[in-house]
Amino acid sequence: MTRRGEAYQQAGVDTEKAGRFVESIKSMVAQTHVKGVINDIGGFGGLFKLDMNELQEPVLVASTDGVGTKLKLAFLFDRHDTIGIDLVAMSVNDVLVQGAKPLFFLDYLATGKLDTRQGEEIVKGVAQGCIQAGCALLGGETAEMPDFYPPGEYDLSGFCVGVVDDSRIVDGGEIRRDDVIIGLASSGLHSNGFSLVRKLLTQSGLKGEDIFPGTSSEVREVLLQPTRIYTAEVKGLMRDIRIKGMAHITGGGFYDNIPRILHRGLGARINFGSWDIPPVMHWVREQGRMNWEDMLQIFNCGIGYVMVVSPGDSEEVCSRLAGMGCPAWEIGRITGALADGDTVVMDF
Repeated sequence: MTRRGEAYQQAGVDTEKAGRFVESIKSMVAQTHVKGVINDIGGFGGLFKLDMNELQEPVLVASTDGVGTKLKLAFLFDRHDTIGIDLVAMSVNDVLVQGAKPLFFLDYLATGKLDTRQGEEIVKGVAQGCIQAGCALLGGETAEMPDFYPPGEYDLSGFCVGVVDDSRIVDGGEIRRDDVIIGLASSGLHSNGFSLVRKLLTQSGLKGEDIFPGTSSEVREVLLQPTRIYTAEVKGLMRDIRIKGMAHITGGGFYDNIPRILHRGLGARINFGSWDIPPVMHWVREQGRMNWEDMLQIFNCGIGYVMVVSPGDSEEVCSRLAGMGCPAWEIGRITGALADGDTVVMDF
């Protein structure tokens, strides 16, 4: 270490280790490069050249999010290679619902003391998420802040920018009564409700290496299953089918997210049980002694993403999604305004 870095190291920050960490992740970042990236990581900002030949009236769409307390389970199980996929998914899926193509992603990793093994696993997940999303990991920040986080813990946030032609923005404006609501399968809990999940896990006495009830997988695998990224499905369908509205089922579940794409005078009736509900959802409900209405307010309950299409397109959409490896079901219909001010009604 040079004398220039000694004082900072004594304060708890190893700038040379941070530099080596950046060098170690460059190959992972390079794997995410897509057309438009014109510089490597290490500069003050990431550079991306937008291809205007493919767009008539480009509109940029941006989103930011984190992973929430799911991170606590990554700490508990000391497994960090999938949490980066969650980070990418939470922002990318929000960009997708407006019909945008994800262009690039930036991440922010903050920790008390940088653990390079842990950091490399995190970035590996972020890079894998970007590959799944078809976007570039354009840059990021690793902040080492002594005494700010407990040993071994960190926080993550992410930022995605996408683009869509103005005429192709999906905002729910074309949704009409009797349109069909298609539900796309989630991969599990995704990244919401983990404050409750962690409490239930503690109460249950289950350990990370135990087999999760109703499955053949370990508890840590089920609970850390990364959030599904829907880029391939959305972009594949939008090439030749008019998707009228889309919703990412995150915090607030069905009751808060579906109304975000319904204009005044419209409602949604959902046929509960028209899709497969994963074992982890049944476990959460039973452990928490909850009813399904409460579950549907908090969790995705097996549906991570929703599309609204014309009745004549429903069968083809479900068939094509299945062909892409994403189970999908016709789970409901668009109605007129519902009684008592409700926007979403669940038929049990």
